[in-house]
Amino acid sequence: MATLPGDTGHATTAEDAMALVDERGVVTGWSEGARLLTGYTAEEVTGRPVSELVHGDTEAAGRELCTSGGTVVAVRRRDGRRTELALRVCPLLGGNGERRGYVVTATLDEGGQALGELAFRQSSMAMSILDTDQRYLRVNETACRVMGRTEAEFLGRHFPDIAENEEHSRGFLRHLRKVVRTGRAVHYESWTRAPTGARTHAWNTEMWPLRGPSGQVLGVALAAFDSSEQYWARQRLALLNKAATSIGTRLDVIHTAQELAELVVPRLADFVSVDLLDSVLQGEEPTVGPVDTDLELRRVAHHSRTSGVPEAAIALGAADVYPPASPPARALATGNPVLTRTGEPDLDGWLGRHGDRSAKLREAREHDFSLMAVPLVARGTTLGVAVFVRLLTERSPDPFDHDDVSLARELASRAAVSVDNARRYTKERTTALALQRSLLPRAMADQAAVEFASRYLPAHSKAGVGGDWFDVIPLSGTRVALVVGDVVGHGIHASVTMGRLRTAVWTLADVDLPPDELLTHLDDLVGHLSGDDSGVGGELGATCLYAVYDPVARRCAIASAGHPPPAVLFPDGTVEVLGVAAGPLLGVGGLPFESTEVDMPEGAVLALYTDGLVEARDLDVDEGTTVLCTALAAPAGDLEDACDNVLKALLPERPADDVALLLARTRALDTGQVAVWDLPADPAVVAAARQHATERLTEWGLDEAAFVTELVVSELVTNAIRYGGAPIQLRLIRDRTLICEVSDASSTSPHLRRARTYDEGGRGLLLVAQLTDRWGTRPTGTGKTIWAEQTLPTAL
Repeated sequence: MATLPGDTGHATTAEDAMALVDERGVVTGWSEGARLLTGYTAEEVTGRPVSELVHGDTEAAGRELCTSGGTVVAVRRRDGRRTELALRVCPLLGGNGERRGYVVTATLDEGGQALGELAFRQSSMAMSILDTDQRYLRVNETACRVMGRTEAEFLGRHFPDIAENEEHSRGFLRHLRKVVRTGRAVHYESWTRAPTGARTHAWNTEMWPLRGPSGQVLGVALAAFDSSEQYWARQRLALLNKAATSIGTRLDVIHTAQELAELVVPRLADFVSVDLLDSVLQGEEPTVGPVDTDLELRRVAHHSRTSGVPEAAIALGAADVYPPASPPARALATGNPVLTRTGEPDLDGWLGRHGDRSAKLREAREHDFSLMAVPLVARGTTLGVAVFVRLLTERSPDPFDHDDVSLARELASRAAVSVDNARRYTKERTTALALQRSLLPRAMADQAAVEFASRYLPAHSKAGVGGDWFDVIPLSGTRVALVVGDVVGHGIHASVTMGRLRTAVWTLADVDLPPDELLTHLDDLVGHLSGDDSGVGGELGATCLYAVYDPVARRCAIASAGHPPPAVLFPDGTVEVLGVAAGPLLGVGGLPFESTEVDMPEGAVLALYTDGLVEARDLDVDEGTTVLCTALAAPAGDLEDACDNVLKALLPERPADDVALLLARTRALDTGQVAVWDLPADPAVVAAARQHATERLTEWGLDEAAFVTELVVSELVTNAIRYGGAPIQLRLIRDRTLICEVSDASSTSPHLRRARTYDEGGRGLLLVAQLTDRWGTRPTGTGKTIWAEQTLPTAL
């Protein structure tokens, strides 16, 4: 309500103060409310130009009044006073949409109304008012600027008739109709390109109903806020958050580079390539070299939003030479991103020199493009360069800007740290792996007791190479020791420790200790390594399984130090996990180890392995062991195929822990290859022992070895009778070598000594050592056995 000064008791509303003006600006209608506001009667005004009522520049005021949607105008009242009126102008349209005149409504401007009008027109948000049929009634200056049209082009027109973005138009129109239908305000976000700008905009739009005095919806008002900066900031933050979890998931240089390329396409670029220095791929400290010469880089990753990566002129793994003026070389030389686009001399000159690259980019899409070359710098060291390419199309005409450069720099920096970590890991892993492979058995001689096959797979994990090992050690009497072990930890330290333990096992095996005693000595060694002051041992722990198989007795003695028990595939096809006492880990100290003896028929396959095999998947140890047994029972052509079956059944492509696997098929010596005589402790039996040996050699066709064998038998049996005592046993074994063994009841081991000139004895063992290839002694349950080994005559 507005009350006129001096007109006590009279009031009017904005709807009452109304005038009709034709298309020429002549008043054709005048309401009672208009008379009350101005003092002019309808007879005095009708037929006169509306501009005559305006105070001041009547021509300009009239023109503004008839072309704007609303304004504040100073009007000259009939009594000569000047009055500020807030006017609303609405065009009158004919049946064909042509403009036939205007409806002008007015209220007194008492300060707030004028400010409200100015707030609408000058708001930084795009604001509009539409009727219930989605025709424009008011449009402020910001909306006109955003849409690239004048207000006159909007007024009275249906929204779909002027919308240029069809997809955006459908969503906008749907929300307008929803407000009219429901009478409730709506808020939504949209993403579109403004007609007056190249950059895509994000909009937060609020629509609310305009109601009349009776509550009916007369139209819809809307305000749209350009939230592009906030939108792009959220997108950049989301991409950086994504980079934190998706770049550097593996300690692999090439995989990390590919993760960067796949992350930014198509979020930031249409094509990305990552080139690194060769020294980085080799795990060495990178060297860029002189900046004024051509630079060679190797392509390790690229990705495109187009299938097949048609933009790539360099194949993965191939090297390319970049001239000093090229963007990638400049980025590497300066350590700063280089931003360019087609048409600029540096880019066109580089592409002109490299015709394949230029042709590939233009074949992919015949459009100009924007390019960023961003160096990969970590810890002050330049590793390579990432090149980002964005094709400039009608749909996406925005070239890279400084915000994009900042984002690319941050992504490249994160990727560079991961690449450098992978490079350092590669160097350490390569060193540890080379060390470990040098310590593992390279080529093991074939054994009479077993046929064997083995596998060693290093870990592909962040922890690095572990300390798993295995061995096949020949022992006296055609026996063989099968060993598998695992050092706790990873890296060079684990590899070095593994080498020390493997050497210790070989040394202890040469002494021919039983499995449980050997592990006891090995446990003492680990305890010393853990407690030394060199820093090499640290908190050292290891597991080990030591098995000795005797092909004559066809028995296997096994002892374990915290290691998984072996599995056996028997000749009848059944598979069994042997019940071996696990024993404590090596290095615990003070606890005993227990040896278990198992009958092992000829043709049985003994499987020794480290825990990385049965814990390779998402399986517990029991499930993994079950899978192992099933794989062992599967048909296989030979032991090599059996190894492959086991690994295929249990291991992923990239095991997380080291895996050692040793399969050994047992052999047996038949009774015709072994001769055994029990002898009394009587010196007179020495001649009979020589006679027994000579006769058996004749049966075996080894008469050429009789002379040496007689001397060996004579010396060993004599020593057993003189120093050992009953029971005494002589055994000859014919296999790949001829072995003579004499056992007695004494546990005292003999040793070589040099006899003086007039000594009557002391030359026996010296003679044996000189006449045979090898000799030695081993403890037994009742004493000891002295053995000597000869090479069979070559004619045989």
